[in-house]
Amino acid sequence: MTPTALPPISLSPSVVVFDYGEVISREPSEADRAALLARAGVPADEFWGAYWAHREGLDRGTTSIARYWRAVADDTGATWGSLDVHELWAIDHRSWLSVDPGTLAVLHALVDGGTRIALLSNAGADFSGWLRHGSFAPLFDQVFVSGELELVKPEAAIYEHVIDALAIEPAQLLFVDNRSENVEGARAVGGDGHVFTDAAALERWLRSLA
Repeated sequence: MTPTALPPISLSPSVVVFDYGEVISREPSEADRAALLARAGVPADEFWGAYWAHREGLDRGTTSIARYWRAVADDTGATWGSLDVHELWAIDHRSWLSVDPGTLAVLHALVDGGTRIALLSNAGADFSGWLRHGSFAPLFDQVFVSGELELVKPEAAIYEHVIDALAIEPAQLLFVDNRSENVEGARAVGGDGHVFTDAAALERWLRSLA
């Protein structure tokens, strides 16, 4: 179903900065997860534990894709060659490329209201092309990818970088993320934020500020 266009939301001079994963994008589907697990060929508990345990280095840009999957293999006892890693990367990468139409409608309502928006994602540099050049990218004033900055949320330095780059005061930062610790990170540097659960709750929060 095509989402209904929303009335404009005007919050200038504040800038609304959005996380990507599980805010703009949907979380990987059960089918996506099953495909990755089947290709990995290791027990689910072992795989997902290792998958998340080594993710920060990938998001920070200090661990290469090959090194990341090698670390997952070491933890799970898998014996993946280079071709296996290419396919595991592709399945994993593709699983994060969905979009939430409700959130996209909120993005458009903000832009239609003259509100500046930006994107700040904990993601490897391999996602930068999608985030900078996807169909939604022109909506954003700037796109910040942790893997390019070698900084990750909720570290203060990454929010301070965003504030400086957007040329705003800390109090003008409104940050939206599905993880409460990342929203608290924005509040710790003087901004405000909203813990994302769904697009309807996000819209209500934004309109309450307007």
